Amino acid sequence: MRKIKLVISDLHVGKGHILPDGSVNVLEEFYFDDKLAEFLDYYSMGEWAQAEVELVINGDFLNLLQTDYKGHHTTVLTETIDVWKVQQIIQGHKKVFEAIQRFIQKPNKKLTYIIGNHDQGMLWPKTRQILDEACGTKINYKNIVYFFDGIHIEHGHQHEAANRIDPKKFFLKQDLVEPILNLPWASYFFVNFVLKLKERMPYVDKVRPFHAFIWWGLLNDFFFSIRAIFELVWYFLVSGVTRRDKRRQFSLKNSLQIMKESAIFPDLEVAARKILNDDRVHTVIFGHTHVYVYRQWGHHKEYINTGTWTELTSLDIASLGKITKLTYVLIEYPIDGGRPRARLKEWRGHYKVEFDVAI
Repeated sequence: MRKIKLVISDLHVGKGHILPDGSVNVLEEFYFDDKLAEFLDYYSMGEWAQAEVELVINGDFLNLLQTDYKGHHTTVLTETIDVWKVQQIIQGHKKVFEAIQRFIQKPNKKLTYIIGNHDQGMLWPKTRQILDEACGTKINYKNIVYFFDGIHIEHGHQHEAANRIDPKKFFLKQDLVEPILNLPWASYFFVNFVLKLKERMPYVDKVRPFHAFIWWGLLNDFFFSIRAIFELVWYFLVSGVTRRDKRRQFSLKNSLQIMKESAIFPDLEVAARKILNDDRVHTVIFGHTHVYVYRQWGHHKEYINTGTWTELTSLDIASLGKITKLTYVLIEYPIDGGRPRARLKEWRGHYKVEFDVAI
């Protein structure tokens, strides 16, 4: 029997492009419901109908951090709030979950979910129960790492200071009416600062490289950029000195330390090399950065980043313009029982004569 694993990450599925009242959701980032359905159908039919196929979702599948709760964004995230968000996402992307159900109903198919920084709410038991029901299977959840047959898979946020989650303290409970998520520094920054910018400029966090975006903004949208810079400085000052809730705030010193570490280690290649120093590991697969990568060190050590299924805008001269590549990793086990091999691939799907353009 043929055996493969499919690794996808960073789909950032939200409440849907069109909300129930008919308005456009400017914070939606996933527009490829049909493509994902084609992808899952392809790998569960034809030559793959009887094959052992495992779909590995490597974090940030559900965009819980960016999804509002009844019209409001908050960093006080209880199980009740995240349950509501998951239900809204399922309603907004019915095609996605119908496709997962079709996939999982075929012989020898299974689903594994690794938690990322935008879907930290999937640590709650009830959110997992709801997603299991929507997908029609008992999902295999991994809080941080999925390791098997020499392959190390994790989302990657644990190797970045600003997004690192305390693995010994996923929830805050002391002196609270009910537990809440113990969010990392970057999640507060995203909800309290970035989301406000995204309401005015939805693509603000989708431009690469970011330093080029800063110069572009100063040259082409000077007043907005200056205002954003002053708002950023003010945010750091206020978040550094505020003491209204010591459990939910970070000192200015702590914030500067996080910024310093993030600047020194801006990508995940250093982390991948460190993991690959372990003789038990021959392949590392990350997501998180939204930039697909393949690196080989020697003949037996490989690092792959799955990229994202959302749109990016490149200001680099070599790739100027909007970029959308539906990249994934295919892990195939040789029939003779040798080492599984991972390949970075792009899903093209079926040709469509028209599609909605996300503005």
